[in-house]
Amino acid sequence: MPPIRGDGHGLPGQSGYTVAHSRQPTPRAMNLKTLERRLTYLTGRAIRDYRMIEEGDRIMVCLSGGKDSYTLLSVLRLLQARAPVRFELVAVNLDQKQPGFPAHVLPEYLEGLGVPYRIVEADTYSTVKRVIPEGQTACSLCSRLRRGILYGTARELGATRIALGHHRDDILETFFLNLFYGGRLAAMPPKLRSQDGDNVVIRPLAYVPERYTERYAERMQFPIIPCDLCGSQPNLKRQAIKAMLRGWEDEDPRRLKSLFSALQNVQPSQLADRNLFDFRGLEALAGAAGRQSPAAETAPEESEDDPLAAVEAVPLAFGGVRP
Repeated sequence: MPPIRGDGHGLPGQSGYTVAHSRQPTPRAMNLKTLERRLTYLTGRAIRDYRMIEEGDRIMVCLSGGKDSYTLLSVLRLLQARAPVRFELVAVNLDQKQPGFPAHVLPEYLEGLGVPYRIVEADTYSTVKRVIPEGQTACSLCSRLRRGILYGTARELGATRIALGHHRDDILETFFLNLFYGGRLAAMPPKLRSQDGDNVVIRPLAYVPERYTERYAERMQFPIIPCDLCGSQPNLKRQAIKAMLRGWEDEDPRRLKSLFSALQNVQPSQLADRNLFDFRGLEALAGAAGRQSPAAETAPEESEDDPLAAVEAVPLAFGGVRP
């Protein structure tokens, strides 16, 4: 088994940042300390809400070299220092042998932090280029190959959790991709058990808007490594969805918060999936179980309040700091 490098000690540097909302400063307006407090709060709340991390967990943090995975590692380290439970972190990068990939960047960065890490080398790039015709999207195959390798690495490391850097906007993008092109209501869950049954995957940044990770990466000056397989491919459906959501957010900063809240407030009786609700047997359901809530049948009133304000008022048990 290749060695894990680093001793697990050391903290990243710090700097400044802000968030878009009618009652809050935007990510651009926040200083680094405020931004870090906001990131640790949102991440800690997601960890608490979905019970992502428990005492003694060994968390394999998947580090791609992009802004989101750098942010994930940094925020988890901040939480590690203050959380009421003890857990280990080990960073893992999959070197997919893309031409020109700067293989020295991540080892130097992680050794500078003192974070234990493993670099896994696997030439998935050649496989993807051989199988996928030129001009077609490589994301699906690349993701499957990468996932299988990372699951195997987690078993080798004895990791109890695999942490991915997907944020709130990634989850919403996936929802609309499935809605528009897949004909189903599905997104990325904040926590799941892998199909092989051996791994638990967590997305601690599930509540974090992408604008936060963008600004945080700028402030922290992470050594970003671009992806030459997926992110740079033109005309991707995901990029179109991303632009749509960003436009909505520019029009009304509350809209994406409301969309994400909808993913947490599913009412099967108000949809049309017969596998989730017994419409055929509705008449047989007596009493309250058979009655539909009037509130569910009426459109919500417009509100100037932050949709998450009531939730954010709840004390955070995991270790995030209320901004």
